[in-house]
Amino acid sequence: MSAAVVGLLCRTSDRTAGGARGVETLAPLVGKRLGREPRLIGTPGEPRQARFEEDLRDSRGCLLEAGGQVEDALTGANTPVVLAGDCSVCMTTLPAALRERPEAKVLWLDAHGDFNTPETTPSGFLGGMALAGACGQWETGLADPISPGSVVLAGVRDLDPDERALLERSDATVIGASVLETLVAVKNALDGAPVYVHLDVDVLDPEGAPVQDAVPGGLAADKLYDVLEAVVEDSELVGFEVTAFDMPDDADERDRAADLVMHVIEPLLAAVPEEAHVHD
Repeated sequence: MSAAVVGLLCRTSDRTAGGARGVETLAPLVGKRLGREPRLIGTPGEPRQARFEEDLRDSRGCLLEAGGQVEDALTGANTPVVLAGDCSVCMTTLPAALRERPEAKVLWLDAHGDFNTPETTPSGFLGGMALAGACGQWETGLADPISPGSVVLAGVRDLDPDERALLERSDATVIGASVLETLVAVKNALDGAPVYVHLDVDVLDPEGAPVQDAVPGGLAADKLYDVLEAVVEDSELVGFEVTAFDMPDDADERDRAADLVMHVIEPLLAAVPEEAHVHD
């Protein structure tokens, strides 16, 4: 068993060029750390503001490829490691992961709930509807949905009013952003079940972190590291995805930004089967 490292360069609902740059930067670093050649898929599309209907249509191939990569990894007894510019990929990756590992839970680490629907979204942004789509709150036409009861959301601190109401009515577990509450409550909510981790970089506090949609009050990098370390101590890691790593334009800032993200995800990388590891 080893890692399958996939970098999705193709556009889903990306509104900036930084996400694709982040994938291009992170993929070789993750590949080197795990001793696997990353597979880069597609080419960066033109970032733009678009309605969800348009992005869902135009990015269908990319989204289906994302889920297919997770399915292929798991059926081949490998650990999927997915890097993507935007979290819309979760509409296919999460169903693929739980289709192969139905006993697993999803740990959703994101400043946003992404739990809007066509009826509740104030912006029409596909990325803001992605988890709701994966959980069957609206019909994406992409994959059979997962149960909201299998999802544990942590670090979420920016919810639209109708989105909040929909999330509260669901069976999903929502944990606040305070450090102690997050660490203890996440471990309790997962209860040792296998876990697939969705990590959107904006779960971090935006002060000094390379995030696309800055929301104050996030976790410090070291505290997020502690949460992930605690999770993989108790739970088998099924796989993970990192999204919305907004690589800065400034060349001088890029190494620091990449180092920060690699530090944060080190507990996940360390939890990939040992034979896949390469240490300098």
